[in-house]
Amino acid sequence: MDIISAAITEILLDLKTASQAMSYVWFIALPPLLFFLFELLWMYHIQGAFWASADWVLLELIPPKNIEKSPKPMEALFVTFAGVEKGFDIAEEYISGMFADYMSLEMVSDQGTVHFYVRSMKKYRHLVEASLYAQYPDVEIVEVPDYVNDVPKIIPNGQWDLWGADIMFQNHDAYPIRTYKTFEEDITGTMIDPLAGLLEVMGKLGPGQQMWLQWVIAPHKPNWASKKGKELTDKLKGKEKKVENIFERLWKDIKDVFSGVLTGWNSPVEFASEKKKEDSPLDTRLSPGERDVLKAVEDNLGKLQFSTKGRFIYLGRRENYDKALGVSAFWGSLKQFNDDNLNSFKPDNASKTFANWFSQKKRLRYRQYKLLRRYRNRNRDGAMMTLSAEELASIYHFPDMNVMAPSLSRVEAKRGGAPANLPIE
Repeated sequence: MDIISAAITEILLDLKTASQAMSYVWFIALPPLLFFLFELLWMYHIQGAFWASADWVLLELIPPKNIEKSPKPMEALFVTFAGVEKGFDIAEEYISGMFADYMSLEMVSDQGTVHFYVRSMKKYRHLVEASLYAQYPDVEIVEVPDYVNDVPKIIPNGQWDLWGADIMFQNHDAYPIRTYKTFEEDITGTMIDPLAGLLEVMGKLGPGQQMWLQWVIAPHKPNWASKKGKELTDKLKGKEKKVENIFERLWKDIKDVFSGVLTGWNSPVEFASEKKKEDSPLDTRLSPGERDVLKAVEDNLGKLQFSTKGRFIYLGRRENYDKALGVSAFWGSLKQFNDDNLNSFKPDNASKTFANWFSQKKRLRYRQYKLLRRYRNRNRDGAMMTLSAEELASIYHFPDMNVMAPSLSRVEAKRGGAPANLPIE
C-alpha cells in the first residue's frame, strides 16, 4: 500500500508541476493546438450554410424507346458540366464557405420499376436539358418530387430494413475501370451494353423493395492529372523518386562505410558503375502487360476528371426484404466494370452496414442511419474516387434498344416539331 500511495503522490506532483508550467505558456501552446479544431468546425459550419442556401431540382430522365447509340453521347453532359469548375479566393473559401458545385446521377428501382434521375442546382437545369436534348432529341425530362421522401427518414425501424455502403476503388484513382469501349462482341462487333446486368437486377425487385444508386460528381481542377496522375505514371515508368527521411539516409551511410571497410581489408575497393533503371529504354524494361497498363492509365488521364462519391442502398419492408437479391446480385452486376490489371469497384468497409465484436446492434443502426442521411442529403462525406468522363458515361447512360428490361420507363411516342406549312390564323 505504501508503494501505491507513493506512486499516486508522485503522479499528482507531476500533474501539479505540468499545470504550473502550462499556466505560464498556455497562451503560446494552446492556440496552435486549438486552431486545427477551430478550422474544422468553422469550415463545417460555413460550408453547411452555403450548401443549405442552394436551390435544388430533381429531374427524371425518360429515355427514348429505340436508342441505337453507344454511351459516348452521354459524355456531352459531363463535358458541359465540367465548365462550372472555378477557383475560389481566400474570402470565398474561408468566409463564405464556397466549394465546387456538383450534381448527382442516380438510378433507382422502385419495386422493380427503374428510373434515371439527375439532381442538380436549379441554375444548372438548362445546362442539363441542353446537353441531353442535343444528343437525345426524343428524351423526356420531367421535374419530379424527391423519391427519398417516400420512405421513413429513420431506417431501420419496426417495418423497414436496409443495407448499403459507399463505393470505392481497389487501386489508385488514375487506374481506369472497364469502359464501354471494351464491351464489344468479337465476332459481330456489336457493343454489349454494360448496364444490362444491373438493370436486370433492379428489375427483379418485388413489392416493398427499393434499390438506390447515386454518383455525386464535381469537376476536378485541370491540374489534377498533372499532379496526382503523374505520381502514378512515374512509378509505372520506374522514375519514382523515393523520399528517405534523415534516419534512413544515416543508416544507409553507416552500412556503406562499414561494408567498404570490410571489403577493403581483403581486396581493393572497386566502385561498380550503377546503371539506373530509368536510363534503359522504356520498351525493354516493361513487359507487354505493363506497357498496356501504362497506356491505359495515360489515356485515362487525358480525359476530363471528376471527383466522385459513389453510394448504394437497398431497402425494403421486412416481410419482403431479400438481401441475396438486393445486395449480392447488385455487387455481382457491378463487377463487370472491374479489371484486375487496372481498377475495380468495392464496398467501403468504413461505411457499409456491418458491425462486429462489441455493441453490434447499436453500431449497426448508427451506420444505417448515417448512410441513409448522407444519401438523402447527397453529400460527399466519406471515401472519394476520381472518374473520367468516359468512365462516368459507362456507369450512367441510357441503355440501347437491345436491353429488353421491361421495368425500364421509356418514351413511347417520338417527339416531333410542328409542320412548317401549318396555317396561322
